[in-house]
Amino acid sequence: MDKTIEQLGQDLALANYAKSTQKRYVQTARHLLERFGLSPARLTREQVRAYVEELTARGKSASWVIIQLAALAFLFRKTLGRPEVVSFLSYPKRHKPLPTVLSLDEVGALLGAVRHPCYQAIAMVLYGAGLRISEALALEVTDIDAARGVLRVRHGKGDKAREAKLSPTLYQWLRQYWAHHRPPMPYLFVSRKTGQPPKAATVRAALALAAKQAWIAKRVTPHVLRHSFATHLLEQGTDVRVVGALLGHASLESTARYAKVTEKLVRQTPSPIDLLPKRRW
Repeated sequence: MDKTIEQLGQDLALANYAKSTQKRYVQTARHLLERFGLSPARLTREQVRAYVEELTARGKSASWVIIQLAALAFLFRKTLGRPEVVSFLSYPKRHKPLPTVLSLDEVGALLGAVRHPCYQAIAMVLYGAGLRISEALALEVTDIDAARGVLRVRHGKGDKAREAKLSPTLYQWLRQYWAHHRPPMPYLFVSRKTGQPPKAATVRAALALAAKQAWIAKRVTPHVLRHSFATHLLEQGTDVRVVGALLGHASLESTARYAKVTEKLVRQTPSPIDLLPKRRW
């Protein structure tokens, strides 16, 4: 392996980047090496600019391009200490569509259609506590604090710890799951084949199949259950700051997205014209 790429991997690990991010950044650096047949340490500003132009010409999504550019920025600014090589970088604007949200009936139908007990329990946690898929799969049995009604998320986004809500209903579901399947310690969710938590891709496939069998037309992913958790809380009148804290959001701007898709709130919010004195036309 090229020494620069090896050093990049070490730097990313030291910076505590998520494993998936480390993998993507290293992959970008390898593509860069393959493109020019040279170590990234020997590339010029002009070569990097040409590579960036090729990236943006592929017609990929803005999110994909941003990841590639972020990888290049880290590589040259942090690992190689050559920030001038990437000083020209600018990130495209990312389109932010409204999140997909399931109705309560759809959530019920989806959970009922998930046949595998382990995947069903994971789906319950995704919706019942609003966890990310990576957070749910990392749960250990000792992270359940029934006395205080919380789930301990030890490594959330940005490696930030927080406490998520453990409702009585969710706790009872998890107790039943545990009593019937007794997964080996320490993880709460374990694949019998590997003895480790299931892969996120496997859970996604199980949810997609369940959505199809439940005749749900929407594209259902683990994050859709998290979106639905947040939206349904807001529709019940939960303060947006509380919802943000439960989701582990760093700013209210992230949580405010869900307020845009709460049909119930839209219907219940009066228009200023309704406040005008009544008159005949």
